Amino acid sequence: MGFDRRAFLKIAAGASAGIMVTPVPWKLLDDVSIWSQNWSWIPVPARGASTYAEVFSKMDPFGVPMKIRKVGGLPVRVLPLPEHPLGGGLSPLSIAEVQMLYSPGRLRRPLLRGADGKLTEISWPQASKKLQDELKNAGGKAAFISGDETSSVTEVLSAFANALGSEDMYLMPSEAQSAAKAAELMGIDARLGYDIEQSDHLLAVGANILENWGTVLRNRRVFANSRPHSFRKDGGEETGDSLSLVYAGPVQNNTAAVAGAWLPVYPGTEGILALGMANMLIEAGKTVAARDFEEFKALASAYTPEKTAELTGVDGKKLEAEVARLLTAQKPLLIVGSSAGGGAGPIMAGVAVNALLGNINKPGGLVLLPKAAKVLKGASDLAEIYRNDLIKFFEREEKPALLLIHEANPAFALPNAQACAAALKAVPFKVCFSTFMDETAALCDLILPLGMGLERLDDVETPYGSGKIGYCISTAVGRPDAGVLNTANVILNIARRLGKDLGFELYADILKAKAGLYGKGGDPLAGGFAVESAERAEAGAFSFRPEVLGKALAPDEARGKLRLAVYGRASLGTDKTGIPPYNNKTLRADELAGSLMSVLLNRATAARNNLADGDKVSLESGGGKIVARVRVFEGIINDTAGVCRGFGHTALDEFSRDKGANVMEVVRPVPEPETGLNFWAKAGVDIKKA
Repeated sequence: MGFDRRAFLKIAAGASAGIMVTPVPWKLLDDVSIWSQNWSWIPVPARGASTYAEVFSKMDPFGVPMKIRKVGGLPVRVLPLPEHPLGGGLSPLSIAEVQMLYSPGRLRRPLLRGADGKLTEISWPQASKKLQDELKNAGGKAAFISGDETSSVTEVLSAFANALGSEDMYLMPSEAQSAAKAAELMGIDARLGYDIEQSDHLLAVGANILENWGTVLRNRRVFANSRPHSFRKDGGEETGDSLSLVYAGPVQNNTAAVAGAWLPVYPGTEGILALGMANMLIEAGKTVAARDFEEFKALASAYTPEKTAELTGVDGKKLEAEVARLLTAQKPLLIVGSSAGGGAGPIMAGVAVNALLGNINKPGGLVLLPKAAKVLKGASDLAEIYRNDLIKFFEREEKPALLLIHEANPAFALPNAQACAAALKAVPFKVCFSTFMDETAALCDLILPLGMGLERLDDVETPYGSGKIGYCISTAVGRPDAGVLNTANVILNIARRLGKDLGFELYADILKAKAGLYGKGGDPLAGGFAVESAERAEAGAFSFRPEVLGKALAPDEARGKLRLAVYGRASLGTDKTGIPPYNNKTLRADELAGSLMSVLLNRATAARNNLADGDKVSLESGGGKIVARVRVFEGIINDTAGVCRGFGHTALDEFSRDKGANVMEVVRPVPEPETGLNFWAKAGVDIKKA
C-alpha cells in the first residue's frame, strides 16, 4: 500500500488506528528515544513494577489528558488516555512533559535580584516574606497577570486582587477573550462552544482546529473517527465519511492539508468572508427573529459574492459552492478563529452565520455554555477579567507599584514585544511564578519556581472551543521537587497573613468545593477526576449588532507592502515553555537553517518583490525588524508573508534560544473599532533583501 492522501490524513489528524498501522511514527519515536537518552540529565529509572496515574497536561494549553507510567515512584513515560472525554491521543507538548521534569533549564529555587542587578538564591520563607512585604507596601497599586484561563489559580489571583483593592487583574490575550466580548456585544450571557462531534459539515475559517485551536485532541479524534482506517475483506477501502471539513485561511497548514477543500483567504478578512456568506444565506431565504435583522441584512447586502471575493481573495465560485454545502448539510457548523489577535468582530460575524443556519444550541452547531463557576469570596467572573485589556495596561504611562505574573510570558508573546519588555522594566517591583527562566522571568525582581503539572495539584475547566462543560482535576505524580510550590497556596498563605479572607486556606479545598458543584461523588483528589456536562445556556435577547459589525469589519489596507500571516505549530511549544528538547528533531531544514527561520511567499509574490527561494530578507513594521530566509511555497495566498510563531527566544534553554526570530517584534496592535479590544490580525510588513 502506498503512502497516499488518506494514509497521510491518519497521521496528521492523530488517528490512533492510523498511528498503529504505519511504521513512520514508530521510527520517529525510536529516533527520539535514542537521541534523548544521550542527555546526562535524563535519569535512568530503577527496575521495578509499573504503576499508572491519570493526569492532565498543564504544559499543553489545548487540553490533553494522559496516563503516566511510573517505575520506582518516578514518572518515566507518557501514554494516551483514550477513554477520557478529551482523550484520544497525545500532543507534541504533552508527550514531552515527563522529559521536561528533569530539564536543566527548570527553575528550582526562589531568586531575588539585588541592588547590583544580580539574581541570588533565597529560601522559600525569605521569598514569601519579601512578596508579602512588597504587596503590603503596594496596596491597591498591585497588578496581576495569569497565563492560564482554565485554572482556578486565576480565580485565587482575582479574589486576592479584589481584596487588595486592585482593579488590575488580567489574562493573556486569547481567542476566548475575543469570544467573550463578541457574546457580550450580541446579548449572549454565556460562553461560546462548538459541537464538532455531532456536526456533519464543518467550515473552519482561520481556526486551525487540528493543530493549535480549541480542544485539539478532541477535534482530531472526531475527525479521525469520521474517516475509515481499515479495509474491507474484499480489498476495497471503506467509505462513508460522517464529517466533511473545509478550511479557509491564508496558509495551507496541517488542517488545510487534510481538509476536503482549502479556501485561501487574506489574513484579517475572516469576518468579511463570514459577512459575504451571511448575505448569500439571506438571499437563499434564511432569516432570524432578531430585533435588528433588517439592519443586519442591509449591512450584509454590501458584501456580494464579487465584493467578498475581491476583499478576501477567495475564489467566488468556491465561495458559492461552500455556501451551497452549508445549506444542504443536516448539521452545518461555522467556526471563525485566528492564529493571532483576530478580535471580536470576526467571531460576531461567525455567530451571525450560525444563527442564519439555525444551529444555535442544536446538535452539531454553535452551543451556548453556562459561565464558569467560582467558589472564592470576592473573585471576579471570568467574563469580567476578560474585559481588562492587557495591551492597554502595558501602554499606560502610570505603572503599578508591583506586578505579579503567573505562568505567562508577555515580554515574548505580546505584539510589539520590545515595547512590552520596556514597559515591564518600568514597573518598580516584578514577581513571577514560572517553571522556566523565560523572557519575562529574566526581567523580574523576584522569581518563584512553579512546579510542573506532574508535580502539582491543579484543575482545568472547559477549554475554549469545547462543545461541553468539562471539569478535570490533576494531582501530583511521583515526588515533587522540594524547591517548587503552587502559586495558589503561596497566595492563600500571604492573604491570610495580610488579613484578607478569601474563604479558603488551601488550594485543595478550593478544588474539592469546585468539584462538588459538578455533583460527582467520591474523592475528587484521588486522581483521574473528570466530569462532563451537556448543559446549555439560553440565548437571551440575541442581537446582530450591525452598527458594531459594520465598523469592526470595515475593510482597510494592510499596513506594509505585504500582509502578514502568523501561524503556529504545536511542536514549537508555547510562549512560556519554549521548544521541548526532543522537538528540535522535528524541525525541517526548510523551516530553520542554522539560526535563520523561513518566511513563506508564493512564487508570484516572491517574483513581484524581486526575491527568490533562499534569499535572506528583513521584515519590518513600526520600527520592529526580524530577519529570515525566503521559502517559496505555493500553499500561501498572494501578497502575503507567512511567519511561524514560536521561534526567536532569547531566554529559556539551549533548545529554544537563538533559533529564528520572534514574529511578535513586527506585529503592531491596533484598537478594534467599537469593541474596545486590541487586535493585530491585519498586520502588514515591508520586505527587502537583507
